[in-house]
Amino acid sequence: MSFHSTAAQLVTLAAEGEEHGGNHESLNPYLTGGGALFVLLLLLWITTRFNRDR
Repeated sequence: MSFHSTAAQLVTLAAEGEEHGGNHESLNPYLTGGGALFVLLLLLWITTRFNRDR
């Protein structure tokens, strides 16, 4: 698959998403944002555990 055909497919997919509103009814933005925040805080905590100087 070439870069040109991949880019054309992505543009087509994006255009179709705009026609249908782009939002899925089952996705709760608060749950999605809260889950993302939890994952990022967990990754931050893991990183700080491995980054100790002692």
